[in-house]
Amino acid sequence: MRYQLNHLTRYQYQRPIANSYNLTCLQPRQLPWQQVLDVQLNVTPAPCAQYAHLDLFGNQRQLLHLLAPHQHMTVELQALVEVKPRQLAAQLGSGLSLTDATDPRQLTDPVVALCRHASRNIPLLADAAALWLQVFRPELSMLQNVALLNQLIYQEFQYDPEFSTVVTPIADVLSHQRGVCQDFAQLAISCLRSHGIAARYVSGYLETRPPPGQPRLQGADASHAWFAVFDPILGWVDFDPTNNVLADVQHLTLAFGRDYADVVPLKGVLQGSGEHQLQVAVDVLALE
Repeated sequence: MRYQLNHLTRYQYQRPIANSYNLTCLQPRQLPWQQVLDVQLNVTPAPCAQYAHLDLFGNQRQLLHLLAPHQHMTVELQALVEVKPRQLAAQLGSGLSLTDATDPRQLTDPVVALCRHASRNIPLLADAAALWLQVFRPELSMLQNVALLNQLIYQEFQYDPEFSTVVTPIADVLSHQRGVCQDFAQLAISCLRSHGIAARYVSGYLETRPPPGQPRLQGADASHAWFAVFDPILGWVDFDPTNNVLADVQHLTLAFGRDYADVVPLKGVLQGSGEHQLQVAVDVLALE
């Protein structure tokens, strides 16, 4: 499946600002199941300097330096992406048991090891660990048990875009049993890391389809988030608790991290004062 992806971020400042530094995490990943066929990053006003680099997780970053005074800034990512089926459901039973999959001798990669510990947005909570114990069945592989956890979060937690923000603690999501995709992904990761399982946060996009007979709204698609679990035999396997599915051709992968703080799409510092307005529009258009 091929997609045309457009991610627009627009800042409007109350007063002119200058000498701003902005770090992007907007470019989709090149992966065995995902090919980025074309990509363009357009910035207005034009930066006086622009530097590209890969971070610890292999995400493509751009550091943008805008020196001249300006009252608005627009960053637009356009990409042509092809996503192939991953056939993940057929692999779950081929993974290792929980004991074998969490054996430290199997987890020697430093990035994988990093994803077994608490991070800035994902503490290891006793209540989160208890969710895993509700579904765990020792006769199943670790990944089959993760699928049960994925289903539990989908069934027991209500999707509520009015409830949370990007800084809502996992403890609040647990106590109110509601949140959005970011919350559900980080909750699942807390459950898994509490039992020694390496789990990472995945940011990306999900193609959305309008109800039958309704027109598709441009810019109506939103950024999405899910999680991936590391099995020493199969590698990273992606689960989407918001929809109780395994990631497949409708999931466009953007970046990996320990939690949302590692993959913020655009962040920066600037010289100036006053308030600002932020507008974000995402469009994922299936081309076939």
